[in-house]
Amino acid sequence: MKLKLISTVAALAILAPAAALAQDDTIKIGLMAPQEGVFTEPGNDGIRGFELALKKFNGEINGKKIEWVLGPTDATPDRAVREARKLIEQDQVDFIIGPLSGSEGLALRDYAKTIPGKTIINAASGALETTYVDPAPNFFRFHPDGAQWGYGLGSYVVNEKGWKKVATIAADYSFGYTNFMGFAVDFCKAGGEIVERFWLPLGSGDFASIIAALPYDVDAIYLGVGGTDAINFLNQYEQAGGDTNIIGGTIMVDQTVLTARGRAKEALIGTPSSGVQADDWQDENWQAYVKAYQEAFPDGLPTPSLFATNYYNSTMGALMALEAIDGELDDDQANFHAALSAVEMDTPNGHIKLDENRQAIGSVFITEVVEGDDGELYNTFKAKVDNVDQKLGMTKEEFDAIGLPSRDTPDCAALNP
Repeated sequence: MKLKLISTVAALAILAPAAALAQDDTIKIGLMAPQEGVFTEPGNDGIRGFELALKKFNGEINGKKIEWVLGPTDATPDRAVREARKLIEQDQVDFIIGPLSGSEGLALRDYAKTIPGKTIINAASGALETTYVDPAPNFFRFHPDGAQWGYGLGSYVVNEKGWKKVATIAADYSFGYTNFMGFAVDFCKAGGEIVERFWLPLGSGDFASIIAALPYDVDAIYLGVGGTDAINFLNQYEQAGGDTNIIGGTIMVDQTVLTARGRAKEALIGTPSSGVQADDWQDENWQAYVKAYQEAFPDGLPTPSLFATNYYNSTMGALMALEAIDGELDDDQANFHAALSAVEMDTPNGHIKLDENRQAIGSVFITEVVEGDDGELYNTFKAKVDNVDQKLGMTKEEFDAIGLPSRDTPDCAALNP
């Protein structure tokens, strides 16, 4: 990875007083990841990504040992804030890396504003508003948001698959709206039609009513759920005899879902999707990262999940910024904030830099699910779009006119008059 720092950061590193860390020779990180609920397995793989990044720095910065404390969550915003407060107030961490889920991120953005002298580095949560609406100056996100992840998929299924009429099912919370929006904006602009939208609460168990209500006269169904919700839905859909083409939201085809057993696996083969990575991408940085993950975690997933990759990149951004200031944090962490803002990285899945809201501009991968020779499922590389920003290539005025992600946004008719 490469690090570019503006001259002011170098000045801050020289002029800033020595940090008041928990201990003079220790940097203490609070790590947040789900350990119960629908995103438990994504949380576990996120921890693997975090540990892999620490290993790159041998667990220290400028002779200071890195310690970390886990704040276990259940992907709900209330629990996330409680764990964050405990990490800051009781565990005395220097900064937090987390959370994983969209609504958790929104809650921690607001909590960050109450602790201006500390720092929160988002790990994997992807709600758009977290960094776009009233962002916190001490909150940083080193990966694209959910709308960026979804962009490019809509035009791909229209132009390459010929699927122009779809029904959609997505998770009924902030990330579900955001990831769906990225797909829908692109799909509708390409001439697609969304005939009906369905929304699923997190942790749903019985999907029979929605499966029964799905229209049959569509080319495909967009499915934007993840974790155990995705697995349960696919099993029930297969049992009900569903055979309509599936378009996968980003977390629908993550390795934490692809490794599921049973009929869910059969339904996923051939599913196009988009996100932050492609399992078989031939880039040497990606291949080296996958090899390092597999060697470090032989009992992990066949390839790193997007959660592992996002936690890895977020942690690398933090460690690179710490290295730039020699691990010496100002009392108000102003030098750390400046160093974080200046980080640019050639990550395993593409180049990352931050915009004025401390939000990543990065690459989006278009993929399709295939079965490998080993019988496992993988996302095979189809296309890649670089430098995707949070406004999806539009001006701020054009993007804001669409509206913030919600059940009803975007209006497909307005985008495809």
